[in-house]
Amino acid sequence: MTDVLRLDPHTPDAHLIRRASERLRAGGLVAFPTETVYGLGAHALDDQAVERIFTAKQRPMSDPLIVHVAASADIPPLVARLPAAVEPLAQRFWPGPLTLVLPRGVAVPAVVTAGLDSVALRIPSHPVAQALLRDAALPVVAPSANLFSRPSPTTAVHVLDDLEGCVDIVLDAGPTDVGLESTVLDLCLTPPLVRRRGVVSLEQLRTIVPDVEVRDRAIDHMPTPAPGMLPRHYAPKTPLTLYVGDSAAARARLRQDAQAAAAAGVRVGVLVSSADASRLAALPARIIPFGPENDPRTVAARIYAALRELDRAGLNRILARDIPGAEGLVPAIRDRLVRAAGGRVIPC
Repeated sequence: MTDVLRLDPHTPDAHLIRRASERLRAGGLVAFPTETVYGLGAHALDDQAVERIFTAKQRPMSDPLIVHVAASADIPPLVARLPAAVEPLAQRFWPGPLTLVLPRGVAVPAVVTAGLDSVALRIPSHPVAQALLRDAALPVVAPSANLFSRPSPTTAVHVLDDLEGCVDIVLDAGPTDVGLESTVLDLCLTPPLVRRRGVVSLEQLRTIVPDVEVRDRAIDHMPTPAPGMLPRHYAPKTPLTLYVGDSAAARARLRQDAQAAAAAGVRVGVLVSSADASRLAALPARIIPFGPENDPRTVAARIYAALRELDRAGLNRILARDIPGAEGLVPAIRDRLVRAAGGRVIPC
């Protein structure tokens, strides 16, 4: 049975935090909010507790986990060495939605890292996450608290939809602020590589690490260097098709395909910007807006909840349109939509 403990997101109750931290120390699973999405936490140095994460999420053991700690001082025991870029990156982006892949220390079990010689680390900024990590006084692995490959959870309800009965405690502090996962930056290689696009943009990273590049695709049959690199991920159960390219052309093609599908008796959902939702309102489809296309922060916060809402609607197909842009949060949002489509991407 899963216990749901409701907390104020800004001043969490110390007694409830203590219940959750004690459960972590005893080898249990605790779902908790970070500023990005809800994570499924376990004691990172307890092999059996970590294995429970993979079982609960139905996650392949070849996909490494991110270790969360409360402060920079907690990191040295977990790594073999600290590359020079860690300090300026930490000063700029921690606590916050940046994950650094560093050389793994001997204290970190191989099950955490999929047997790799690197470990992914981050310091979340959410007050509940910080309170839990400080009270537990141990490193905590915390992948997204959902079934593997599904849209990440941004509310406690999403966690329970996927994992009720598989997790011991859910700390419910309302919806998360950001809604997309952290950026993953691999500092084990030269030049450093972005393994997963996220909230911290490439432009921001290059102010600290000018030569950083992007390599965010996994190699078949190999352990992935970081989470979120598989070609199909963040995906609803309902098949999703993504339309990319020129806005007017993509909108026209989406409209045409939605009309044809509905005429054939296919139950269609549409995921588009607020403006497109108004333009396409006459379509015989369930239309869910993800927010203004010129407000990527709102879109990021909304996108997973919208995908889950469409998944619950009993549809046969979801048609989605990309948002324009090439900087800031836009590439991360596009990355999630492309992976949610699992290859069903139509250029327009």
